[in-house]
Amino acid sequence: MRITSALVDPALLDLPWSTPLEEWPAQHLVALPQGISRHVVRFVRLGGYVYAVKETGERVAEREYDLLRALERIDFPSVEAVAIVADRQRDDGEPLDPVLITRHLQFSLPYRALFSHTLRPETMGRLLDALAALLVRMHLTGFFWGDCSLSNTLFRRDAGAFAAYLVDAETGALHHSLSNGQRGEDLEIARVNIFGEALDLQAAGLLHESIDPEVVCEEVVQRYERLWHEITYEQQVERDARHDIEGRIRRLNELGFDVAEVAMSTIDDGRYLIRPKVVDAGYHTRRLLRLTGLDAEENQARRLLNDLDAYRAESYLTDEQQAAHRWLTEVFEPVVRAVPAHLRRKLEPQELFAQIIEHKWLLSERAGRDVGMAPAVQSFLSDVLVHRPDEQAVLGVEVPTAG
Repeated sequence: MRITSALVDPALLDLPWSTPLEEWPAQHLVALPQGISRHVVRFVRLGGYVYAVKETGERVAEREYDLLRALERIDFPSVEAVAIVADRQRDDGEPLDPVLITRHLQFSLPYRALFSHTLRPETMGRLLDALAALLVRMHLTGFFWGDCSLSNTLFRRDAGAFAAYLVDAETGALHHSLSNGQRGEDLEIARVNIFGEALDLQAAGLLHESIDPEVVCEEVVQRYERLWHEITYEQQVERDARHDIEGRIRRLNELGFDVAEVAMSTIDDGRYLIRPKVVDAGYHTRRLLRLTGLDAEENQARRLLNDLDAYRAESYLTDEQQAAHRWLTEVFEPVVRAVPAHLRRKLEPQELFAQIIEHKWLLSERAGRDVGMAPAVQSFLSDVLVHRPDEQAVLGVEVPTAG
């Protein structure tokens, strides 16, 4: 047996590597739902974390491991590659397939865990928006997926929306940039895969009767194309209309994308032709991290920043860094600490705070006045959070908190 690992964890050696994955004893496994896969995949718990273990070919495992490591270096939303275990064999010497180990994303949900007869079409729309945004982000990065599907994606709650993460990268390739043909091929693969997955859900009785599988797969492509157009189209503006340029950049920031530079050229009638160079998603995420050290999804970060900005205005603080520090210690941290220990696995702290902000607004609207943060927190804990399932690990599986 040979282990190539991105982290040193001696517990890897204790797993039954001389046994095929499909025969691993239950004592090593964590029962998590998963999508359709061509490989045998099992989930195990080691050192406070849950890992996905996938049997595959050695060259495929090495390629996917290297690619996931490259995506991690550019801060792309994907699972983290942990190790490759090769040269496996049974006790009688029969060779076994190598495995790729990735770290399971805490507070993430596979698509099958989100579907039921009660899933509203609006929720489906938010899932499709997240998947379309993931595709746009990877194509801007120069990443060709080659197997876009719901099964190869994990979703995390993001302040009323979802954030999507790539799980399987074995068919992917990282280029300097992608051609329209490469993007089109990725979209066609997504269309076919998602149509098949929606039919599978429908056959299992897990798809709401109002949701049409054919519409679902077309919607992903349409949402992708609308977002791609907004990010990349060339815009004609009048020579003195500087506010149009600033407005375009603000709209892109609101969508969560950073603008590195703006290419401008003049056309015959004296107007400008402008095209922003969008470099990556995560505009609000990076601003929140810079100001507070909190790592959040994009919509969570936007909502937390709005609360921070309101706190700064109410406190008459001109220094942004000072306001951020006081908001963190006087507002955010007390709210998180107010959650009893037995409820802390329900939602991650950033999502918890974002939902409490929304709950406070609803209570204030109902009361016709600002109800204040403390009553809103207590109301949310007793009326909302206590009824939520644990999401630190799907289906309430106990996962020890690391550190």
